[in-house]
Amino acid sequence: MAEAHINRIATAVPPHDVHGTFLAFGRQMLQGDTRRLALFNRMADRSGIAHRYSFLEGSKGGEAVDAAGFYAKGTFPDTAARMRLYETHAPGLAVAAVEKLLAGEDRSRITHVIVTSCTGFSAPGVDLDIVERCGLPHSVERTMVGFMGCYAAINGLKLARHIVRSEPKARVLAVNLELCTLHLHETMDIEEILSFLLFADGCAAALVTADPVGAKLESFHAALVPQTRELIRWHIRDQGFDMVLSGGVPGAIRAALSTSRDDILGGANDIDLWAVHPGGRSVLDAVEQAFALPEAALTHSRGVLNDCGNMSSGTVMFVLDRIMRNADAGQRGCAMSFGPGLVAETMMFRMAA
Repeated sequence: MAEAHINRIATAVPPHDVHGTFLAFGRQMLQGDTRRLALFNRMADRSGIAHRYSFLEGSKGGEAVDAAGFYAKGTFPDTAARMRLYETHAPGLAVAAVEKLLAGEDRSRITHVIVTSCTGFSAPGVDLDIVERCGLPHSVERTMVGFMGCYAAINGLKLARHIVRSEPKARVLAVNLELCTLHLHETMDIEEILSFLLFADGCAAALVTADPVGAKLESFHAALVPQTRELIRWHIRDQGFDMVLSGGVPGAIRAALSTSRDDILGGANDIDLWAVHPGGRSVLDAVEQAFALPEAALTHSRGVLNDCGNMSSGTVMFVLDRIMRNADAGQRGCAMSFGPGLVAETMMFRMAA
């Protein structure tokens, strides 16, 4: 049976660094509430994030969060307006990552396209935009994986592995595309405001084939944590998508990974590489504690969090990209992402010789 490999990964982010702008917005929302403002500032200082990128340019001042006035105080847009911007800007970001990935590639050989996204929907969608704008065969098989949140990339890779193992000549393009900054809200809910500390826009594209190059996809395991449905919530509402991350998430992740360690690792104790989705600094701390990892183990995860923030489904692929560029042949790794459920989606991989 053919074995599937991530041959390579390419990434792209929009041009505008909005981390400072979004922090200023959060503080503005909490003016007059000294206790919660102090909490927000403390969490901002401890977030481990220096940069986050958006297709929206940050405002230089005034009543709007962004320069174009999309997020004007008191008149934040409805879901329809947000989806129109997704349709306008998402294809370009996807194409930027795919073009970087497929430079020099014989595109006529691409057989499948898998797109994961939870921050926007339209049809005809991004999958067809990629086919048309990147010159892929019109016969390519397309699959959209929608609204699975931050762990969708692992599920996309799981699907790509099934395809390659059943069709050894398949060449699968896997794209993880998110415009998280489309879903900023005016709110006094402290958990929702704290979520603004994390999220950003980004896209990752990966080529998965049977060619023994890159990272071999060895196994997958999903760990569902009972009675944690309310800890991560992501709903479509009138004013965009409502995302809430409970402060209980890190503790639940730590407990779940501690009890599922053997199922995830298959008894292996020789893990050299850790590609952990940086859902936040405290999430990375929880994984570090659950697996008793040395401080250096999550260097790439913390680096992506610092440089790009949490880009939902694409983030773990940004981490994998950095790992693959620095790994040695034969090293074994574990990748994992966390999302609604609460579920930890995990993947074991090994660098090809």
